[in-house]
Amino acid sequence: MNRQSLRLREERGDVPGWVMVTLMTAALVIAIWVVAKPLLVDLFERAITMVSGGLG
Repeated sequence: MNRQSLRLREERGDVPGWVMVTLMTAALVIAIWVVAKPLLVDLFERAITMVSGGLG
């Protein structure tokens, strides 16, 4: 068996681990977004109001 095929076999062995890492990362992003969204929307609206001179 050559080195490249051996390396590919070794790297394919942890697919469930990578799936778990991906799902946990997605869950963290969603959780942070749920908490931060109201604050970010308020920050954005205040910044736009300041830039536009409160014309809205």
